[in-house]
Amino acid sequence: MVARITRLLIVVQCLIGIALFFLCLKVLHLHSVWMALAISVLFVAVARLSITANSFLLAWIYRSETPSEFRITWQQATRLFRSEFNASMISSSWSMAFRTFDKRPAAHPVGLPVLLIHGYGCNSGYWNGMSKQLSDANITHHAVNLEPVLADIDSYVPAIHQAIRTLLTDSGSAQVILVAHSMGGLACRAYLREHGSAHIAKVITLGTPHRGTGLANFGVGENSKQMRWNGDVAGGGASDWLRRLEAAESPATYALFVSIYSHHDNIVSPQLSSHLEGATNMAFHGIGHVALGMDTSIQACVIAQVLAISTTR
Repeated sequence: MVARITRLLIVVQCLIGIALFFLCLKVLHLHSVWMALAISVLFVAVARLSITANSFLLAWIYRSETPSEFRITWQQATRLFRSEFNASMISSSWSMAFRTFDKRPAAHPVGLPVLLIHGYGCNSGYWNGMSKQLSDANITHHAVNLEPVLADIDSYVPAIHQAIRTLLTDSGSAQVILVAHSMGGLACRAYLREHGSAHIAKVITLGTPHRGTGLANFGVGENSKQMRWNGDVAGGGASDWLRRLEAAESPATYALFVSIYSHHDNIVSPQLSSHLEGATNMAFHGIGHVALGMDTSIQACVIAQVLAISTTR
């Protein structure tokens, strides 16, 4: 479904660009075809830029205090915005539309197999860059699509359960490692609550709003409601669903988790919502939310974690 939606959005953007192109030529009477083309492309680009800019603005409203060692300069902030915009463009205009996948076995597998679980409004195509790195490291990996797109998070548990069973059967392994982005990490916690951890060696989350995010107040769908941070930064807190999820968990559950997050996440805000008490927490800076799965340093960190976990099994 997400692949079809993203393809439709690409077509709509192209049609808007074409309409603006002919508007410049026929109505505004521009004599330069190249100028008309530049204006139409620039308009679409600015519209896409504004979406990314708006996410950073909203994240600023709910932001948590950034530790001094993670603060960035204006030059780094510019790179942060540029890389997040590029990641958003790549994922929404290419990988999620045309690069979805379900299985990528390694010819000579190393370590435990990995199941990739995407976040809100995405599909398996989000993991295209991470998948390449996993393949280069000879790590067998599958991916799952969580649908319907706007359903409650609990409804994704059967799909994750089936994907884990398939990966176990195909790989011959007794356990798998879950790597999840954003909402996918909450879906993993919902899975563990229902099915336990017998077949799970580790859960690695990237930018998961473990205690909610203020930006979910602007989202749609039952899953968005479940991810909400209610109230301001100082006096706010997690949604009722997140509170019930936490109440059903134990320290042993959190010990399974490695939470990788950025102090400059533009979707998870307060950013420290990704810090999961009792888990292994790994904080980064200068990386946006969508870019987390595509950043080479994060990819290297995930692969290092997968290989380290595998050696202890």
